[in-house]
Amino acid sequence: MKSATQVLREEHDVILEMLDALDAIAHRVETGNEVSLQVLTDLHEFFVLFADRLHHEKEEDLLFPFLERKGVPRAGGPLGRMLKEHEEGRAFVKTMATNAQGCADREESARKSWLTAARGYANLLRNHIWKENEVLFQIAERLISPDEQTMLAKEFAKVEGEKLAPESRTELKQKMESLLREIAATAN
Repeated sequence: MKSATQVLREEHDVILEMLDALDAIAHRVETGNEVSLQVLTDLHEFFVLFADRLHHEKEEDLLFPFLERKGVPRAGGPLGRMLKEHEEGRAFVKTMATNAQGCADREESARKSWLTAARGYANLLRNHIWKENEVLFQIAERLISPDEQTMLAKEFAKVEGEKLAPESRTELKQKMESLLREIAATAN
């Protein structure tokens, strides 16, 4: 079985792939090209369901409290910073959702707001993922035994079943792949 930190790193890879897709759509918005409301909605849904509800909540509900019990402080430490960045990311995603219709309708102020939020989110999350992969998860791997890592990974799997119901991870993955194909097709 995979370790908890391995599961989270693999999820980071999926999120990074979708951030590349977000960048492609942001470029289309910036250059004045049409972007469908469906694409904007699908991107939003991915970041809410996968990045936040599935991934960030595993960290917030399971990994971070476990690390606190192991002596990693929340306030003034990496856990507090990661939690703050999760909240910042949620604000960016909310702004993208709020401006999606106007962006698709080519309303200039909505396009600018959506673009600023999309670029801010992509930048924030890329830096955030680097900090987790290169700092926080390395701390976790020193403090959490292999058996504890396995136990956390099992808890992750349980949470995943609860957080994605009724939509399964497979359905979300298929939707993500379809969105990536659609974005690639419109880039040509």
